[in-house]
Amino acid sequence: MAGPNTLTFTDADFDAEVLRSEQPVLVDFWAVWCGPCLQMAPIIDSLAEKYAGKVKIGKLDVDHNPGAAQRFNVRGIPTMLLFKEGHPVEQIVGSVPEARLATTIDNHIA
Repeated sequence: MAGPNTLTFTDADFDAEVLRSEQPVLVDFWAVWCGPCLQMAPIIDSLAEKYAGKVKIGKLDVDHNPGAAQRFNVRGIPTMLLFKEGHPVEQIVGSVPEARLATTIDNHIA
């Protein structure tokens, strides 16, 4: 379902892949039954391709990995959290245009 540059995060690898990443990380908290989440999927894939090598971009299925969602108080999906140096620095909830996510990412990369 995800593009070749879109990562899949789990509760088991969240700390290693997201919190300890040397690059900024955009995590899309989603679920298969969520219509707006499915609308965001091609946008997430496009951003993952655009920012390959600069920003890690991936998805976390909240139904199969509820721990990270609870840990970061994700109350609605889709929620995109941008992590930098192990901390969430931006949160966007709901279906948004690709340009808005790109601007958010651009504000946090050198």
